[in-house]
Order: sequence, then C-alpha cells, then structure tokens
Amino acid sequence: MNIENLHSLFLECNSVCTDTRKIKKDDMFFALKGDNFNGNMYAEKALKKGAKYAVIDDNQYKTSAQAIVVNNVLETLQELAIFHRKHLNVPIIALTGSNGKTTTKELINAVLSQKYKTTATVGNLNNHIGVPLTLLSMDLNTEIGIVEMGANHLKEIEFLCHIAKPDYGYITNFGKAHLEGFGSVEGVITGKSEMYDYLMANNKTVFVNGNDTIQVNKTKGANRFVFGNNTFVDTTIEFIDAQPFVACKYNGLIIKSQLIGDYNFGNIAAAIAIGNYFKVADDAIKNAVENYIPTNNRSQIIKKGTNNIILDAYNANPTSMHAALLNFEKQTGPKIAVLGDMFELGNDAKKEHQNITDLATSLNIDKTIFIGENFYQSESDSKKVIQYKSFEDFKNDFDFTQMKNTTLLIKGSRGMALERVLELL
Repeated sequence: MNIENLHSLFLECNSVCTDTRKIKKDDMFFALKGDNFNGNMYAEKALKKGAKYAVIDDNQYKTSAQAIVVNNVLETLQELAIFHRKHLNVPIIALTGSNGKTTTKELINAVLSQKYKTTATVGNLNNHIGVPLTLLSMDLNTEIGIVEMGANHLKEIEFLCHIAKPDYGYITNFGKAHLEGFGSVEGVITGKSEMYDYLMANNKTVFVNGNDTIQVNKTKGANRFVFGNNTFVDTTIEFIDAQPFVACKYNGLIIKSQLIGDYNFGNIAAAIAIGNYFKVADDAIKNAVENYIPTNNRSQIIKKGTNNIILDAYNANPTSMHAALLNFEKQTGPKIAVLGDMFELGNDAKKEHQNITDLATSLNIDKTIFIGENFYQSESDSKKVIQYKSFEDFKNDFDFTQMKNTTLLIKGSRGMALERVLELL
C-alpha cells in the first residue's frame, strides 16, 4: 500500500497508537518492534480492543483485512508523518538543545495558545518515533505546531528535520549532554546545529538568544529573530531577579514566573520573544508565563511538612547539574542536595562526576548526598559529603526524620529515578 492510500485510511482514524494498553476506538495501531518486543504479536489484540487498522510488517500476523502489511512499520510511520505534514501545511516550530527543551516547549506552547490553536510534543516524545507521533497528532484545526527534538548522536537532528520540515527553529543551549554519543562538547554543538543547517539551507527563520555567543556566531547570515538584553536584538527582555522565582521585564511589563533558577531566564525569554514574533498580545504573554507551573519532576517546588523541595529529577548532565547547584546555593536556610549519577558521559564520566563533587563541596550547601556508582567513586574528604553506591543503600541508611525547616534539591539522570526520595520524607 502506498503512503497516499495509507494516509486516506489514517484520516478515517481518531489517532495513532503504538501501545495496545492505550488503544482507543478507531485508532490506527503501528506494530513497532524493539529489542525485547515485537509489536506484530499485538496487532490482533489492538484490533479487538477497537483499533480501526493495524499496520504490521510480518504476514503471519495478518488475521483480517484491517491488518495492513508494509515493508517496515517504523519507516512507514515516519513516511506517513512526512506526508501528513505536507498535507496540513501548518507552520512548525522545532526546538532542541542540551538543557531546558521541554520546559521551553511548554512555555512556548502556553504563550502561543493564547492566540492560536497549537499542537505540541507531549512530554518528551522527541525522538525518531516521538516526532512522527507529534506530527500525526496535528489536524486541520492546528494553526501552529511545536515539535521538540532530542538527540544523542550526530545526524539525528538532521534526520528529524527531514521528517518535520520546520519553518522556525530554536536551540536552547549547548552543554555537556550525551557526550558518549557526541564525543565532545564540540560534537554536541555540531549535532544540535544541524537544526540551524536545515533552517538556513531552506531560508527558514531562526530564533536566537542574543546573549549566547555560540548561537549568534552560528547563525550569521541566517534569517533570524534575535532576543535578549543586548543592543542589537529584535526584542529586549531584561532579567530582573531569580529569588525565589525568575522575573523579567518586557515592553514595560514585569513578568513574574513560577520557575526557579536564573538558568530558566533564557527559556522564559525565548517563549516571550516567540510570542512577540507571532504577535501575541503583551498581556497575554505575561498571563501565560506567570501561570505556567512546571510538572513531571522538572523544577517542581514541593512542600513536605516544614521542608521545601526542589524536585528536578527528570534528567541531569554536567551543565544542568552545575547550574542547579549554583542556583541552590542562593537559597536561604539549611540546604541539603541529593544528587544522582549523570548518564551517557562515556569516557568523561569519572572527570565530570568529580567536577560536580568538587563544586558541591566548595559551595555554601550544608550537606550533599551523592547516589550512584559514578559519584560513589568520586573523591572527597569533606564532612559535608555522603556517598552511596545505590539508591537502596541510601534508602536503608539515611534518616530523613531529623530534617526540619530544610530546603532540598533532588536532581539526577532519569535512570536514577530520584523522585523516589519523596516517598522517604
């Protein structure tokens, strides 16, 4: 079956699904395969649960006319997304970066949805499967699409741009993330800049943080919209304060967010600038930013008894960990940091974990608890440092009942699942 015919069938369906546990009536099920599963085996179950069609790539699982056999399910999903994107012809804003992608995407969506019908990436579905799913979630009512793109190796952003064909793009920053795949920070810059390469080659628009020298230099000659507090920007957004939450000034308005950390200023500024570009009213921009509350373990502020918790446990890398600690030091009163291993650092893992250990020791933080094999191997003779090889060791040893009127920072890579600390409080 060619893509045009498959797209006609797709338009009969409510949505696309790849998990039979989440099937809804009249979905189109794509039988993806992984290292430990074969989606073809679940095609019949998907149809019985209400799916209108099931796309498979193994003939032996074709049990009805509703099962559509293709050469490769994943490639077909991607090709369908490309076709659908052309069918809709909706403006697409793509964003990537080492840190802050999802928060920035949520802020941009909050701002633009004040004026437009937007469709944005759900959660962090930002890879070779998530990007197609995001595109396929858009319909004729969508006025602007917002697509988050993640990458852990070279040519990945290039491939995702080939699928989404963005009209606009923004890179939050370049940091020490996924060094195992990119090889170095220079590799990160090259890999993330594949978005710039696509946009500039196709004469599309780039949003640029004028306070970031790398972004400014990388986009010379581009059709760009620059924001920040430098003199050459298209729109000026001035940082005011980050205690306790980030506040900024824009067109005479004071905007007070519910986000902690001065590192979130760039994320907020990007959303304001993009709102400005798309002519969202100033008061609507202010309303959107001020009412955005972070979720999903990203810079969440949680009150437990007399303690305040900064839960930033969705993910971590050396750049974001460094920024989080510098911000945490500014908190008043007793402070305890609970930090988990940072993953995907390859040969740099030992050095980067030692750097964070040294930084935490040097800061005005009462105690830092390190959890994970990498942090356990870091050297420190400070009495302010406690090291645990595993979460279970930490859980069985540390007594949280002694804590009163304390501020906690909880941060680590996703695989550490440090949100479990909340259960111990």
